[in-house]
Formats: sequence, C-alpha cells, structure tokens
Amino acid sequence: MTTAIVPDPEAIRPELAQPGSALPVPPQGLRASRNAGFTSLRVGVTALWLSVIVLLPLAAIAWQAAGGGWQAFWLAVTSHAAVQSFQVTLSISVVVTILDVVFGLATAWVLVRDNFIGKGLIDAVIDLPFALPTIVTSLVMLALYGKNSPVHIHLQHTPPGVGMALAFVTLPLVVRAVQPVLLEIDRDVEEAAASLGASGPKVFATIVLPSLGPSLFTGAGLAFSRCVAEFGSVVTIGGAVPGKTEVSSQWIRSLIENDDRTGAAAMSIVLLSISFAVLVLLRIVGGRAAKREEKAA
Repeated sequence: MTTAIVPDPEAIRPELAQPGSALPVPPQGLRASRNAGFTSLRVGVTALWLSVIVLLPLAAIAWQAAGGGWQAFWLAVTSHAAVQSFQVTLSISVVVTILDVVFGLATAWVLVRDNFIGKGLIDAVIDLPFALPTIVTSLVMLALYGKNSPVHIHLQHTPPGVGMALAFVTLPLVVRAVQPVLLEIDRDVEEAAASLGASGPKVFATIVLPSLGPSLFTGAGLAFSRCVAEFGSVVTIGGAVPGKTEVSSQWIRSLIENDDRTGAAAMSIVLLSISFAVLVLLRIVGGRAAKREEKAA
C-alpha cells in the first residue's frame, strides 16, 4: 500500500513562511515610490480639472476686468447704479440669511426631534430647491405672489418678493448644515441637565446651541454667498427696479446687454471677492472649532 506524500505548503509558497524568512514582496522603497507616483498623478489630474473649470475662468474674468485699467474698474464699481445694486443685494441678503438661520434651525429641529405623519415627505421637499431650475423658482414665486396671486399677497417688484425667492433657494443650505450635527448631539446630557432643574430654553441655550454654533455659521455663510450671487430666482418676481429690487447680478446683465463687458467683469470681481471672503472666514471658524473639539476630547 502506497502512502500519499502531502507537500509542505511553506515549501511551495514562501510567502506563507514564518517571519524572518525571505518574502517575495517588493522592496519598501519601491512600494513608496509607486505610491508617490500614484499620488502625484491624482494631484495632477485634480489640479488640471480645477484649473479648467475654476482657475482659468476666474483668471479670464480678472483679465477682462483689468482691461480698462484701475480707473475704469473703479468707475464701474462705484457708479450710482452699481452702488445701488450693491446696497439692495447686501441688505436683502443679510435679512434673508438671518431668517434662514432662525427658520432653518427650527426646520432641522422638527425633522430630527419630532415624529409626525409626512415627515419623510417634508424631508424630501427640503432638497427640492437644489434640483429645481432657479428660473422656475422665479416663475413659481410670480404665480404665487404676483398680480394674480391666489392668496391675495402681492409681492411682485418689491424687496419682500426678492427676499422670498432668495429664502426659497437658500433655506435648505442651513437645514442640511445643522441637521447632521443635531443628530449627533448626546441626548443624555440634555436629560441630565433637565433632571437637575434646568428649563427647556436654558438647556437649549447652554448645551444645544453651542454645539450647533459652527454648523449654523457655516449654513449662514453659504446662504449669504448664494444670495449675493443669485440671479435666476429673482428675475421675474423682482423686476430689476433700480434702487429697489435690482440686485447686482441683474445690473451685470444690463451691462452685458449694453456691451460694457469691462464693467460687468468689474462687478463680477466684487461679488466674487465678497463670496470668497465669506468662504475664507468659514474655513477659519471651522478650523478653530475643530481644534477646540480636539482639545476637549
């Protein structure tokens, strides 16, 4: 009777040998060089794509704005119509941002803390402005608050009408910024504070609101930046009344229609600078908040 000889796996596959044996793997330096090569490739592709869709257009608009020289740039952004459009844009944007913070926080709180019929539907409707074309938003607002308003509220060609359109497209930014943070807040801390005699408003002010501060600030900054740059949602409901409802984006369109591309580019640079300053401020505040959380942990 012949006995079958089973080969030793370690003799066949050196990679299964005990530590200390020779392993058929690439040297450490080779692996590191391969990883560095792939990293460089990813960084290069990302930088190229960002250059094509972001940096080059920004450089082009900056070059066009500087085409007429500093004096032409200054005259374009300090003209009476330009200053009026800035005043209308910034004043309405500030009011809308404050309303977004208040009602966005309330909406996020209801969606996270309360259970009711239709909650999923409301949660889905919050994202509707992200998918809806902004010009459709303007038409919807005109149908609801125009001259033939079915609710008998006439806001056409008025600052409140512009504010309603801007609030419609910016409220979800605050809600979606606050909602995930509110979900992560430890309810046990709130219950402990309530058991020690703290009232509901005090628990909210001392425990919940500080935790939501960075997310509220982020949502407010994004909403404000969107308000400053918005165009489509205010086209029909606003009417571009100078000094009343004409926002800066509409004044830029008027400059383009009058073939003043240098002035339009100069106005665009100012709006871009405002939005960029807000985004930088958000990064600074977010970084400081993250450092405070790391220290507290």
